[in-house]
Amino acid sequence: MPEQRTAAPAATAGELLAEYRPGDSFFSSASRALHGTGALATLDRLDAIPDALAHAGSGAVAMGAIPFDTASPAHLVVPETVRWSPSPARAAKSEHRWSPLGGPWTVTPVPAPEAHVAAVERAVKLMAEDEELRKVVLARCLKVESGEDVDVPTVLANLVWRDPTAFVFATDLPDRGSGTRSLIGASPELLVAKRGRQVLSNPLAGSAPRSADPTKDQRRAVALLTSAKDRHEHAVVVEAVADALRPHCRDLAVPSEPELIRTATMWHLSTRVTGELTDPDVPAHRLAADLHPTPAVCGTPTGRAFDTIGGLEPFDRGFYTGAVGHTDAAGDGEWVVTIRCADVAGRTLELYAGGGIMPESDPDAELAETSAKLRTLLLALGVDGAA
Repeated sequence: MPEQRTAAPAATAGELLAEYRPGDSFFSSASRALHGTGALATLDRLDAIPDALAHAGSGAVAMGAIPFDTASPAHLVVPETVRWSPSPARAAKSEHRWSPLGGPWTVTPVPAPEAHVAAVERAVKLMAEDEELRKVVLARCLKVESGEDVDVPTVLANLVWRDPTAFVFATDLPDRGSGTRSLIGASPELLVAKRGRQVLSNPLAGSAPRSADPTKDQRRAVALLTSAKDRHEHAVVVEAVADALRPHCRDLAVPSEPELIRTATMWHLSTRVTGELTDPDVPAHRLAADLHPTPAVCGTPTGRAFDTIGGLEPFDRGFYTGAVGHTDAAGDGEWVVTIRCADVAGRTLELYAGGGIMPESDPDAELAETSAKLRTLLLALGVDGAA
């Protein structure tokens, strides 16, 4: 197998975005951006990464995605060439640009909004009947169709420049017979980052939509931070993350109170869980596999929530609410929760958004939350008010 070629840093993240083409791999965070082209190896299992990286030579990186259903195949590549740059957040303002797509767009909700409300009602009833079922995450989809092939590079650039501190990603997916297929998105949620002995996870749970009015926006933030329902939902996720990381760590710090973070469209409750690994050789993707799926995307207990989702959602999530990221030959890397994303093939995008359903959840409020989350991708397309 030829060795992977890793070039010197690009001048800017904008240069990497300009070079991106569907079929490539792209990942940006607050630390840096990566752009991979070609494929020395294509893998369908996380545990195949170490051997593939060893054959690819020094500086090798594996990039890709794992699905929501852990029994389904992953889609990972060891790119032939990897370039990197400083984070888009450090780019000059003159580089920040946004380009609406032409459309016109046909938007079809799956399920219909009233059916999603009914599913939330059913989930609340199931939790009332089964006290062990503490949380279920329910999602809905918007199928968005254009009269011409979707310009994936423009959507990706729009996501980066609208929220340059987000984890923005693009990776190819297995072909369904309609040509090149891509998974793109801008996730706010870090599943795990690993560097040497240091590990970080930043679970998010509990959300509120942003407002263009600064006063209303601040009120929504305060209401979220003081919401008993949202704080309970958040605590369930943090507990699960800490339980998954603790066996790997000789020291683990779990803050007792959540903080607020914001994206361009949402407020979230956030907790940064940090630790020192007992074994520094445990790779980032192994930690990601042990954490996935968290209650933030599935529910709790995991098995029962997973079965409930299968009975209430009218679609296969595929790679939505899976994880996407990268691991290098040293085992360091970043993996994020695959949310605020779209599965793109030809003229069609499938956009997804979900919310954590608790016994006290209000179905109409849960529908509104998914609509707010869907705006991340809709705005990247130049479509608004369609969720």
